[in-house]
Amino acid sequence: MKKIIISLIIISSCILSACTAEDFPTKSNITKKDAIAIVNDKYISKASLVQLEQEINQGSSNHTFSKEKLIEELIQRELLIQEALNKQLDKDAEYTERLQTIKNSLLSQAAIQNFLKSNPVTDAELEAEYDKNISMAAGKEYKARHILLKSEEEAQAIIKELVAGADFIALAKAKSIGSSASQGGDLGWFSAAQMVVPFSEATIALEYGKFSTEPVQTQFGWHIILKEDSRDLTPPSFESVKEKIRSTVQREKIQGFMGSLRKLAEVEILLAKEAEVKAPTDTATDDKNMTESANKTTETVIDTKSDAEEIQQTDTEADPATKTLETITP
Repeated sequence: MKKIIISLIIISSCILSACTAEDFPTKSNITKKDAIAIVNDKYISKASLVQLEQEINQGSSNHTFSKEKLIEELIQRELLIQEALNKQLDKDAEYTERLQTIKNSLLSQAAIQNFLKSNPVTDAELEAEYDKNISMAAGKEYKARHILLKSEEEAQAIIKELVAGADFIALAKAKSIGSSASQGGDLGWFSAAQMVVPFSEATIALEYGKFSTEPVQTQFGWHIILKEDSRDLTPPSFESVKEKIRSTVQREKIQGFMGSLRKLAEVEILLAKEAEVKAPTDTATDDKNMTESANKTTETVIDTKSDAEEIQQTDTEADPATKTLETITP
């Protein structure tokens, strides 16, 4: 049973990577010294074994297989290929359609790779992207708690309790409808750009240790904010984020390339436009949308510096005032 499972996994991997005839050389184009086995007068090359090992390493780095098992897999694969050819399954309509789909996918990838080869990312572009992101990340970040309520009346009532000396954390746990309620409304560290404008402006205006005496309204409800601390952002070094920036610049180049192709092409959409179906929203979904759309480039550049912060970010992700950018820890 284990051998069958391994076989199916490897065969699937071969289909996805679109193995070519070169993976299964015949007697006519390789010599015996370049082969690892012969199946019905067909050579299986050493190169096939190397490629199979690479496929497994890329798809499942936690598993290792002996060369004997890999050779047996190649033999089984060759037997299946020969059986399919004997049955003329290569002329089957479904097979040819799937083969064309694989070819189209490979051609699409080849076009992108050719474009990137002709338009490589330069150091100047990387540095420019870095400078842009650093300027966006410059400034301060803030640590605050909040109590989220559905109405202004509820918020005013909570403020009266706080003015009378009630504990903010206890009220957040008991009254807040945000998912941070269980943490006493703790939102961790965030930059002003990571929050919707009314929330960030109110946080910046507060003194340390003070709470907002007027409810702050956003599209998600009414907030009472407690400002706890602030600190200067420490941007990451260029070298530490260089490769992430490279991926971002490459994506931007590809988007521009695709845009130019689309602009020059004659495109006619024949399918009638269907009415959009809007899924019902709930409190958790609204919570996630509390933050404004963050710049994707900055998101790839700025990283948390500890596992603890990553856990904190995950825990607060559904909260109305949660982060959409990863924060920088000095």
